Amino acid sequence: MTDPISDLLTRLRNAHQALMPDVVMAHSKLKESIAQLLKREGYIADCSVEGKTAKKLKLKLKYQGRQSVIAGLRRVSTPGLRRYVGADEIPRVLGGMGTAIISTSKGVMTGSEAQKQNVGGELLCFVW
Repeated sequence: MTDPISDLLTRLRNAHQALMPDVVMAHSKLKESIAQLLKREGYIADCSVEGKTAKKLKLKLKYQGRQSVIAGLRRVSTPGLRRYVGADEIPRVLGGMGTAIISTSKGVMTGSEAQKQNVGGELLCFVW
């Protein structure tokens, strides 16, 4: 797999379209930190790590009736074309209604958190 973040986003998108209660995928520290951020922002209900040697990341999805809480996901920085932004260049997603996820030197955080801490980094994805 060349892009694990795209894999995470695609699995989330497909599971939401199929109204699945949860989704399981291979674990990595980056995927886990993105999942923790999505949980903190209220896009997913829960995330947990299962297994000892072959770890799996299990995400419990969140719905409002039969409508998904996540309306859209978009990968911005890809392995073929990385996109880096400074602290003053972080874009707003849907006029502030969405979330930009950024990988900084201080860890993975939202765009607003990165602006408050005055750090830039790789613009991973948009969630709305």
